[in-house]
Amino acid sequence: MLAALAQAQVTAHLTLTSPPYNIGKEYESSLPLADYLDWCARWMSLAFDVTSPRGAFWLNVGYLAVEGKGKAVPIAYLLWDRSQFHLQQEIVWNYGAGVTTKRAFAPRNEKWLFYTKNAEDFVFNLDDVRDPNVKYPNQKKNGKFRCNPLGKNPSDVWQFPKVTSGFQRSSRERTEHPAQFPLGVVDRIVKVSSNYGDLVMDPFSGSGSTGIAAIGNGRVYLGVELREDYCRASAARFDSFLRLRNTSAEQEEFALV
Repeated sequence: MLAALAQAQVTAHLTLTSPPYNIGKEYESSLPLADYLDWCARWMSLAFDVTSPRGAFWLNVGYLAVEGKGKAVPIAYLLWDRSQFHLQQEIVWNYGAGVTTKRAFAPRNEKWLFYTKNAEDFVFNLDDVRDPNVKYPNQKKNGKFRCNPLGKNPSDVWQFPKVTSGFQRSSRERTEHPAQFPLGVVDRIVKVSSNYGDLVMDPFSGSGSTGIAAIGNGRVYLGVELREDYCRASAARFDSFLRLRNTSAEQEEFALV
């Protein structure tokens, strides 16, 4: 699919995705580690080909076991240099809920790798994602505010609740997809690394979270998903989102009359 997009000269301003982790989930076929890394390198290279000159690539990956080397090795450390993209930064996504263990600390983070096509010239809308939760917003130095009036830089550690499942603990945004990232995370990425009307792409669309964040922020969305059941679930989720948005707009218009 990515190769066809490149041939058709489709240009994505932002690619935001989370591929299979090669850990035996229901939606993936496990590969030998070297083959998995090579497969990732191939599709990442194709993503590079369809990325605009000032575009970005955000990659979410977790952990896997490396035989004889480690039990929970961050996939980010195995993939970071396997494409032509320039790595700007590693973002640590920290969450509260998760699995527990008796012979290790409870895992509570995943990695996001923030890449750009051009090392220096790229879209980065910091003012659109500033954190307004500033302890001393009116503090000044030499007559000038120490902090931007719009808020502080969110830093490279992001705290967003994980999308949970289970009786009486399931997140409101939960779908049937078993590996869904929260809208709050992708909403921030869409805002900071793309502009209004830009094309946002997710080659592993899954539950459609990237699409909801893209459309919700006035971007154009292109998602790719092989499993028909996930496509149906995503379509139903989009329909629900559009109905809710239209209802909210009608209520707001009525309130102004």
